[in-house]
Amino acid sequence: MRRGEERLADVAATAAVGARLAAVLRPGDVVTLTGGLGAGKTSLARGVLAALGLAGEAPSPTFAIVQPYDPPEVRLPILHVDLYRLDDPAEVDELGLEEARRDAALLVEWPERAGAGRWPEALALDLAMAPDGARRLTWEAPDAWDGRWPR
Repeated sequence: MRRGEERLADVAATAAVGARLAAVLRPGDVVTLTGGLGAGKTSLARGVLAALGLAGEAPSPTFAIVQPYDPPEVRLPILHVDLYRLDDPAEVDELGLEEARRDAALLVEWPERAGAGRWPEALALDLAMAPDGARRLTWEAPDAWDGRWPR
């Protein structure tokens, strides 16, 4: 397991991290995005989607819970998932995410709502607000991400 930290000065820097991530994503990958409300989780996911070719701004999946993106809209099938509204980790099983992972990558906001240890092979990104308005990105990359992250 490798760990690291990076300061993100603004939304553009957050989107740039998303673009770096998009360049290395593969079907079956899971990227978890943690952090408080307004920390930049959706901005980072939007950076990934834009770098994969999505025209326009991706909506937050807070109410849909799962927002799928498929070619030709993007170069790689992606499920943008927001688990904020789930009350019980068992509800995650009903979303069909493991089956969808065969062909798509998952970007999962609020992964802690899925229960501890749900995706041990995930690239875990955590965003926190700094006092000056910037964001602090910390990450944990398991062995499956060797050579891909950090980039």
